[in-house]
Amino acid sequence: MSLRDLGYALQDFGRVGLVMAKRAAAGWWADERSVTPGMVSELVGRLHPERIDVRVVDIIPETHSTRTIRLAPVGEGFLPPFRAGQFVALFLDIGGVRTSRPYSISSSPTQTGFIDITVRRMTPGFVSEFLNEHIAVGDRLQISGPAGSFCYEPLVDTDDLVFLAGGCGITPFMSMIQHAADIRADITMHLIYGNRTAGDVIFKDRLEALASSLRSLRMDIVISEPEDGYQGRTGLLDTKCIRECVADLRGKTFFVCGPHAMYDVCLQALRDLGVPERRIKRELSGPLPDVTRAEGWPQEIDRGRRFTARVESHVMPARAFEVASTEPLLVALERNGLIVDSLCRSGECGVCRVLLLEGKVFMPETVALRKADALFGYIHACMAYPLSDVRIRL
Repeated sequence: MSLRDLGYALQDFGRVGLVMAKRAAAGWWADERSVTPGMVSELVGRLHPERIDVRVVDIIPETHSTRTIRLAPVGEGFLPPFRAGQFVALFLDIGGVRTSRPYSISSSPTQTGFIDITVRRMTPGFVSEFLNEHIAVGDRLQISGPAGSFCYEPLVDTDDLVFLAGGCGITPFMSMIQHAADIRADITMHLIYGNRTAGDVIFKDRLEALASSLRSLRMDIVISEPEDGYQGRTGLLDTKCIRECVADLRGKTFFVCGPHAMYDVCLQALRDLGVPERRIKRELSGPLPDVTRAEGWPQEIDRGRRFTARVESHVMPARAFEVASTEPLLVALERNGLIVDSLCRSGECGVCRVLLLEGKVFMPETVALRKADALFGYIHACMAYPLSDVRIRL
């Protein structure tokens, strides 16, 4: 790794350095004797807050079904540093149901006054419809601190990057591309962006402007359902498309982000093309739209089957309610007014883990369950689907 690359990596933590510089100016870091009790905890809490109060300062229409929501800290608060590609969880109360959803940050880390999240309205879409239909400038919300590891790593990734994006999966790449432009990173980027129609392309004008101004950025837009007379590239982001767009796959790192259906196509295409697994990075994508089609789903469990979930806790009386076999336990808990901390909602972070005391659940193979959790009976509620009556402890 060159000193220049090391410099780029350190710039990702520029705001951390700014905070420390301010502390130094105040004499906090003069010597070890200046460190007072609680100082480290306070600094860590500021850099890695669990909750941040924000307000909506702008709403930017992107397409007929997508809007960017710009969030700034409330009052004297500030936003912690983040890395291009990370996400925040947005905490909401919708009709008495308290829930959360993770959204990739679509703005660049070099912009310190606000962060952008970009939301496409899904139908049906409990949270996405609310954010597109009811959120207005001035509203106050709460978000988590930045999280996630879907980031460019100069120490291990190559400097020749291919971004495979589908639909709203463009959001982390928008942050990465803008950040690379802001810091003049010495990397090459090739964005291959798939959408259903030409009208669905998010950030179209911004991406075209960046592609025309940056020698390091190449872009291919791929439309799967083109209108008559469309002159651009069409189809899916499959083996044929990737082979045509990327002439030489050697020395490249591939990033993949998009809807679930896209992963099956893209990841298989990359394997068929001989791309090493270590050169493929994929973003988390939430619960499966149809868990019964997941590898390992027991076919004897009917889609409409319902079970009883009994919930115990040290701070409340036991409760019981029905849950469908195709419904994640976390969703059922929230629907019944029970709050479980969560972050990624994709089975990786483990924030929503609960103890399974009785019964069986199905968790897709993508769930990153720690060996210790599996040994002692913990499950990730966001990606755990009941296969029998269950008893869990929060």
